[in-house]
Amino acid sequence: MSRVAIVTDSNSGITQEEAKKLGIAVLPMPFYINGNLYFEDIDLTQEQFYKALGEDAEISTSQPAPTDVTDMWDELLKEYDEVVHIPMSSGLSSSCQTAIMLSQDYDGRVQVVNNQRISVTQRQSVLDAVAMADKGYAAEQIKDRLEETKLDSSIYITLSTLYYLKKGGRITPAAAALGTLLKLKPVLQIQGEKLDAFSKCRTLKQAKQTMINAVMDDFKKRFGSSEKGENMYIEIAYSGEPDEGKAFYDEVKELFPDHDIVMAPLSLSVSCHIGPGAVALACVKKLEI
Repeated sequence: MSRVAIVTDSNSGITQEEAKKLGIAVLPMPFYINGNLYFEDIDLTQEQFYKALGEDAEISTSQPAPTDVTDMWDELLKEYDEVVHIPMSSGLSSSCQTAIMLSQDYDGRVQVVNNQRISVTQRQSVLDAVAMADKGYAAEQIKDRLEETKLDSSIYITLSTLYYLKKGGRITPAAAALGTLLKLKPVLQIQGEKLDAFSKCRTLKQAKQTMINAVMDDFKKRFGSSEKGENMYIEIAYSGEPDEGKAFYDEVKELFPDHDIVMAPLSLSVSCHIGPGAVALACVKKLEI
C-alpha cells in the first residue's frame, strides 16, 4: 500500500495549525498589498487583510511561485510515495493549471485535482482525500474520485457592499451606483468554474432566505436528497465579520438541527473581490468512500 500525502492551498480555509492536526500540507496563497508581498496565514492574518481592505489599500491576488509548489512536493516525496494536490478552482485562478503542468515532471507520483472547489467546499474535498488515503486509495484513484464528483457542491454568497465588485471590474460603476441607491443585496453563486450572479434582494433577511431556499432546492433537484439534506454536508462561510457568520449559522442550524454544520472564514482570494460583511451558505454531497 503506497503512502499518499495530501496537499491543498490556503483558499481551502484550512490553517497551518489545522493542517498539522489533519496530517496534510497547506500552500499559503500570496497577496500583494500596496506592492508588498504577503502569504496567507504565514505573515498575513485575517485581521491584517481586512484592515488593509478597509483602508482601500491596493490588494491583488497572485498564485504560488512554481518553486514553492515543487519544493513542497519534493519534501513530501522524501517521506511519501505519492502526492495528491488539491488547489482552488481552475475557473477562479490559474494556479491549478500551473500545478498540472508542473506535475508532468513527476512520473505520475503527483496527481493534481481539478474539481472546481473553493473555500469550505474545497476543504471538504481535502477531508475526503484524507479519508480515502487512510483507506488505502492510490493518488490517481483519489484524483479520479474527486473529479468525478466535482459538481456535487454549491456555494451561495450575499454581499454587504457592491464597492469591491465595482473596483475589481466585475460590475460596471453604473450598475454598482444603481444597486447601492436601491440598497440591493446581490446573491452570487459558485457552481463549478466561476462566480456568477444568482439573485437580487432588498434586505439581508431576504438574501439569507434566498440562499437557504436555493440550497434546499439543490438538495432535491441536483443531489437526490430531501429538503432535510440527509446525504449532504452544510457549511457557512463569512468575510471579516465573525458575528455575521455566527448569526447566520444559528439561523441555519435551527433549520437543520441534525447536521454538524461547519463554519469558517471565506478564503481571502474570494473576499478580495467581494469585501467584508459577506455571508455564504454551501452544501456538498457526501462522498461514498
